[in-house]
Amino acid sequence: MTDFLIADADAILTGRTGDTARAQGAIRVRGGRIAAIGDLAPEPGERIVDASGCVVAPGLVNTHHHLFQSILKAVPAGMNEALAAWLRLVPYTYWDRLTGPLMQTAAKVGMAELVLSGCTTIADHHYFYSDRYDFDPGEILFDMADRFGIRFVLCRGGATKARAFDSADITPLPTEPLAAMIAAVERDAKRWHDAAPDAMRRVVMAPTTPTFSLHEHELRQIAAAARGLGLRLHSHLSENMDYVNHTMGHYGKRPVDWLAGHDWLGPDVWFAHLVECTPGEVKLLAETGTGMAHCPQANARLGSGIAPADLLHSLGGAVSLAVDGAAANEAADMASALYAAFSVHRAAKGVTATTAQTVLHWATAGGAKVLGLEAIGTLEPGKAADIVLFDLNAPRYFGQHDRAIAPVISGGDMRVRASFVAGRPLVENGRIPWLDLDALGAEALAAVQTIARKA
Repeated sequence: MTDFLIADADAILTGRTGDTARAQGAIRVRGGRIAAIGDLAPEPGERIVDASGCVVAPGLVNTHHHLFQSILKAVPAGMNEALAAWLRLVPYTYWDRLTGPLMQTAAKVGMAELVLSGCTTIADHHYFYSDRYDFDPGEILFDMADRFGIRFVLCRGGATKARAFDSADITPLPTEPLAAMIAAVERDAKRWHDAAPDAMRRVVMAPTTPTFSLHEHELRQIAAAARGLGLRLHSHLSENMDYVNHTMGHYGKRPVDWLAGHDWLGPDVWFAHLVECTPGEVKLLAETGTGMAHCPQANARLGSGIAPADLLHSLGGAVSLAVDGAAANEAADMASALYAAFSVHRAAKGVTATTAQTVLHWATAGGAKVLGLEAIGTLEPGKAADIVLFDLNAPRYFGQHDRAIAPVISGGDMRVRASFVAGRPLVENGRIPWLDLDALGAEALAAVQTIARKA
């Protein structure tokens, strides 16, 4: 089904800004693309998608995730720890216990959680690659994305050096020579990468961190290799003061300023977090077109702070929204990320810090921009029909005067009536048609029990 008419919506949000942020009428889809928006009468025999009681919006774009963590939620040892200790106690304690079946379950849980909250595009930063594994993480992730029918970007991580922690009581983290890392990314790109603006599959060069995971002399080589392959660059940066202290102590510069001298800024680069950035660093990000994957929920959960997404946006910079790994926030759905982004900035900086319209823009057009997927992210003629219908038939939404902003301001359990990727159905009648959630819950419980006892 790639031809239909979405009719009778309570509101249409375009993902754009200003006077074009909302539209009225119906949306006609032809061949998986938006053909028209406005006062449209049904054509003879045209399939009608009933959007009454719904807000229609672009499919949400999650620009930074760690799907393997979907079976590492609420690990007791890490619940009240800050970032460095949490990393050691959760992902870096459990990484070597992953198996192919466990990875498959984690990917399924994470994608289901995202899809049922309105997500249609996922960028997953997978950073564990080891000869201990008898499976290919990329293959499992792409296969599962195909099963869901979602757009998927593999941010292929890895490290050439291991980060030191406050305890050595973990299996040594996997590393690989720089040449091997680059060759692996090239193989993945040849297998899966599509450079088209409406690609279903992308590969990105994404070392775990430029600070703790690479030697300084390798930075330019990584950047040159990525650009030589036509790939974008992604990594974690400035998630807390550990990053700042590291680069100031070793190089006498803050992280963004340090990377500016190593070819690691530009419109083909985006970083997750960027919590600890000075106004000068934010200005440099904006001037170079370097993007942010804003992870407000995980940053709050770990006590890291609030990224200056509002400042970067005000300077015309590229801001996107992300949920980060489920082990860092226990709920990795886009509804929670929307509400967190809307609320935390206002709590810390006042009610003018951001708006519901701006947050939705980050989660749609902003995400498409940082991923270089120009054919998605907004509802306008010619764009791919990546569309979500948020159902407002629940008490949480009753009594609202402006129902259009409900998906952002209400938080909680978002109800998706239907969603589409290139006009193909993803969610139908509030369900992922092929997925038995009861069975998935049992599968996830078994996975948690397995990984917890596999010391």
